[in-house]
Amino acid sequence: MRVKLVATVKLLTTAQDKARLLATMVRVNEACTWLAERAFELQSADKLRLQKLYYRELRETFGTSAQHTVRLISKVCEAYKRDRSKLPVFRPHGAVPYDERLYSFKNGLDRVSFLAIDGRVLVPCTIGDYHRARLDGARGQADLVYRKDKLYLFVTVDVPDGEPAEPMDWLGVDLGIRNLAFDSDGESHSGEPTLAARSRIANLRTGLQRAGTKSAKRRLVKLRRREAGFYAHTNHVISKHIVRKAKDTKRGIAIEDLGGHSRTDNG
Repeated sequence: MRVKLVATVKLLTTAQDKARLLATMVRVNEACTWLAERAFELQSADKLRLQKLYYRELRETFGTSAQHTVRLISKVCEAYKRDRSKLPVFRPHGAVPYDERLYSFKNGLDRVSFLAIDGRVLVPCTIGDYHRARLDGARGQADLVYRKDKLYLFVTVDVPDGEPAEPMDWLGVDLGIRNLAFDSDGESHSGEPTLAARSRIANLRTGLQRAGTKSAKRRLVKLRRREAGFYAHTNHVISKHIVRKAKDTKRGIAIEDLGGHSRTDNG
């Protein structure tokens, strides 16, 4: 199984390179806004249709490269599909899609070569160790993004969803009521707060059901939601702790009956 990872690449631009990339973003987004108006008039998000009708005009009007034009048509179609009732408008410095024909890494992962509106630009970059390891040898769709006066490239890559590890041992977990979980290390996860909350909620529910008013019925609906949220949160906290404990000690988790000492709810 593989998952999508967005790797962050911080661009270390000179003033000149930054100006060229920002000019490219402005031009591409102007073209996107222009095309969005045509797509809205036609009520069409058909990429092939819009490309056939406006590809040449986009290139002549905005001076975009062949691949930039293809990518911006896709961007407009995706935006229009999200809400066909509105005319998409693109900010001058909105994210610009880049694919492998429009960017590439050079000198390993130390520089990025971009196709700007006026030609190629080579920009030094910095990448965190975690993202660098996953970018090595893997490339994908990317977005050039401008945030807080800085330029970034967000690269989407497919990475393995982790290789299954062979556990060195097992952490047994017994489930109960008074003790929601009791593991083979002897650690218990008390259900006392849950039992107390359950008792309070039951009493409140009984009172509201007896009242039978519209207001009481509305409160019952809210009470059910709060109750479900409380139980879900409690179970999430306990299960997260158990999983972390097993992972840190390289053990698998086995749900089992650990004996009378663990099933305190049985008396």
